[in-house]
Amino acid sequence: METDHRVVVEDSRQLSRIEDDAVELVVTSPPYPMIEMWDGLFSELNPAVRDELDAENGQAAFELMHSELDEVWSEVARVLVDGGIACINVGDATRKLDGSFRVYQNHSRIINAFEDRGFEPLPEVLWRKPVNSGAKFMGSGMLPPNAYVTLEHEYILNFRNGKTQRKFEPGSERRYNSAYFWEERNQWFSDVWTDVRGEHQSLTHDDLRDRSAAYPFEIPYRLVNMYSVYGDTVLDPFWGTGTTSLAAMTAGRSSIGYELDEQFTHVFDERVSDVAELTQTVIRERLDAHHAFVEEKIESGTEFNYDAENYEFPVTTKQERPIQFYAVESVERTDEGYRAVHEPFEGDAVRR
Repeated sequence: METDHRVVVEDSRQLSRIEDDAVELVVTSPPYPMIEMWDGLFSELNPAVRDELDAENGQAAFELMHSELDEVWSEVARVLVDGGIACINVGDATRKLDGSFRVYQNHSRIINAFEDRGFEPLPEVLWRKPVNSGAKFMGSGMLPPNAYVTLEHEYILNFRNGKTQRKFEPGSERRYNSAYFWEERNQWFSDVWTDVRGEHQSLTHDDLRDRSAAYPFEIPYRLVNMYSVYGDTVLDPFWGTGTTSLAAMTAGRSSIGYELDEQFTHVFDERVSDVAELTQTVIRERLDAHHAFVEEKIESGTEFNYDAENYEFPVTTKQERPIQFYAVESVERTDEGYRAVHEPFEGDAVRR
């Protein structure tokens, strides 16, 4: 199996290199309006943002920032297939302007934007992010009533493009091979992910660090497995250091990434050089977790009624039987990005 991974160094407000209905999944983490580290970017896109911030008109600046994101969401609606899923990782912002401290609800504004474009909102996920100890308490500390709750979570907003689900041919091999384990389904499809934590970026260049964000690999990797199948293409219109493409490659899907700053592509060159080892590690961790699950159930007296077709271990449901993992064997540079070659991954047996 081969997958292709395109990197486009252009403004994602116009996804001009992508045809209509060309991608099956969107997974991205945009710059967060009203977070100070993104003020410069939004001001470059629309100088009126800086004018409103200087005038301390917070709500006006907030709306102008989201208006820039809205152009991307319109393009997402165009390139995403009917029934395709869009997953948007975003956090709210807190800020004091014009003498008033308040929260700016980025997640709510993005939900409205997607609904306006014909998307159906699906249940969202919350996950905890790292918070610096100095920011743990806001307001008056230990004295009521003017302290504020600390924002320690982010949202993964999930949308379906249109009202109908994607259709597959009966018994679609690529869909059934893409199945996840029963116990993974119970973990991944919970609305609160307590086992995923944010990561602090370790970038070589300080200017890149200032324009990047902590986006754990586990988030796009889960979403790619949850909402796409082998043969699909995953789009990230805010590509950054390429975490979504890395996750798609690891999961055996193709990807397209749009990024304004070409410097980030050099960071990805370093990351992709280790993707074969990463894929082996990720698959092994999933199989080890399934082995532990099976052994625990067997010890408690549970009987399994199904065996995996491609591996020597039992599974809980009939839908899991065709599971097939693919590991990256090699990656080569192409004119537009990268091409990865994947081979079936061999697993170990679980004693019954």
